[in-house]
Amino acid sequence: MTAQRGALVVLEGAEGVGKSTQACRLADSLRRQGIATTQVREPGGTELGDEVRRLVLDSQYRIDPSSEALLFMASRAQLVADVIRPALGRGELVLADRFLLSTYAYQVFGRGLPESEVRSANRLATADLVPALTILLTLPIEESLARMRARPGNGPDRIEQADAEFHLRVARAFRDFVRPAWQSNHPEAGRIVAVEAAGTEEEVTQRILAVMDIELRAAIMLEKGSNQ
Repeated sequence: MTAQRGALVVLEGAEGVGKSTQACRLADSLRRQGIATTQVREPGGTELGDEVRRLVLDSQYRIDPSSEALLFMASRAQLVADVIRPALGRGELVLADRFLLSTYAYQVFGRGLPESEVRSANRLATADLVPALTILLTLPIEESLARMRARPGNGPDRIEQADAEFHLRVARAFRDFVRPAWQSNHPEAGRIVAVEAAGTEEEVTQRILAVMDIELRAAIMLEKGSNQ
């Protein structure tokens, strides 16, 4: 593949679907194919964003839902200004582990914040930047939660510790986002395509690359005989 112009591609989904693993695999694959790729995650990616990540995920503070949403927005605004837009300006493909769909899923559907106010805040944070494509990784909620609980590390973060009803609301939200009617009413989200996250890591990677091949022809030109 050869990048023709910058494009923002987002990986989304509920807990445990493998976004972070796939982000790393995809970035490696794209770079091997000669595509300049910047990999980012939310929250994080800047000094401010990393501090927000510590506050909202790694701490045990009680954080009001509105404060939580605004902290995520602050991290996003800094990431867009400092990393994403400059990379797009250089003609790079930006691969993001979460973006605005997570705000809708977790803060609007999960926490119950008013969508209109969240949309306005997101417009300020992104300066109307719209992803070229969002890959929504899907798994049955029971399987995704089981994966989340089985992950190695220091245990679940503050959001992962939310009750089962919260995670069910988030999972239902992500399912809604694939519907054409929802996408039509939310143009700021860009094109959203669901990809099955079951199977081996390599199988999922190949599914995502196949979708990118189809969906991003305006941004990425496939060269015959390129390495897969």
